[in-house]
Amino acid sequence: MRAGVLFLALALTGLVVCVIIFMNSTGFKEILLSNTTWATEQHSGITDSSSIIVVKSDNESLSNINVRGAQIFINCTCPAYVEPNKTGDCSHESELSSPVETRPDQDPPFSILLGVLTRADLYERRHFLRMVYGIQSTPLARIDLKFVFCSLYKDDQRILVPLEIMRYNDIIILDCEENMNNGKSYTYFSSLPAMGLRYDYVMKVDDDIYFRYDKLAESLRPLPRQDTYYGFVIPCDSQDPFREYMAGMGYALSWDLVEWIQSSPIAKNKSEGTEDMMVGIWLNEGNRGKNRFNAKPAMYNFPGSDIPACAHDLVPDTIAVHKLKDRERWFQVLKYFNVTSAVNQSKLYHL
Repeated sequence: MRAGVLFLALALTGLVVCVIIFMNSTGFKEILLSNTTWATEQHSGITDSSSIIVVKSDNESLSNINVRGAQIFINCTCPAYVEPNKTGDCSHESELSSPVETRPDQDPPFSILLGVLTRADLYERRHFLRMVYGIQSTPLARIDLKFVFCSLYKDDQRILVPLEIMRYNDIIILDCEENMNNGKSYTYFSSLPAMGLRYDYVMKVDDDIYFRYDKLAESLRPLPRQDTYYGFVIPCDSQDPFREYMAGMGYALSWDLVEWIQSSPIAKNKSEGTEDMMVGIWLNEGNRGKNRFNAKPAMYNFPGSDIPACAHDLVPDTIAVHKLKDRERWFQVLKYFNVTSAVNQSKLYHL
């Protein structure tokens, strides 16, 4: 798939009179604007490096415009008092004269659900993680942060958690009793399809790990969107992604595997046990996850953590650092990656 560019040319009255769509070579779209249906059709003979899109309207004349190597045929309907110009646009100062910059070699954004499995009572940790992740963005992917925990069971939770939902809308509450290895991860994965969610990749991550969105997206971007299992392979000294399973610090499954977990008796009947190990068992017994990728050495435990083979010094190409159990470790990591470098200067504070 290729990057998308949408141009809207407006008549003097503000009426939308022309739509140009640059989209992937296999895509179809239908848009309803001003009670007029604008349809796009795939043209035959399209290669991966270019797209040819036909936009149909009431006007019979078509014009051919080259935009960064992709051909786009436009069909516009202009008001009676406006004559189309030579490009088929109704405005003589068309936006097409200076098209939006695109990178023809860049895929359109894919989607990642970053599901942080935590507990309802950990309010301060969620607020801190919202800050840490909220200042990150990447043009390579849409990354949605969600905090995942089991059913509320205290009176204060039934007030404070809804306040969070009203303010941030970033919480998923599963129908289960809070636990670590008694089926919570199974409930998480198996519940997602019924929630109306869909992502290219679904991640289960701990609440003591720091992911860098740009590096994560760069790492996942070239991988298959089907039958993919990605993370930090166990044992720690192994580089073979098929050796055992991906550590629970943070791993990704492609969406088809999430749907398979929902319907598989293998996963349902083996939902309890060390959660990250059980996911590996499900996939192995179900002959799934044929595309496996080990993110080492860019994923690792904080230096000096309890399992030396899983840890090493902080490095610039880090995707994620795990075992951030206290404020001092978080401080060292955030300082190393200089996450506050973009803070704006202001008379309101002195830093």
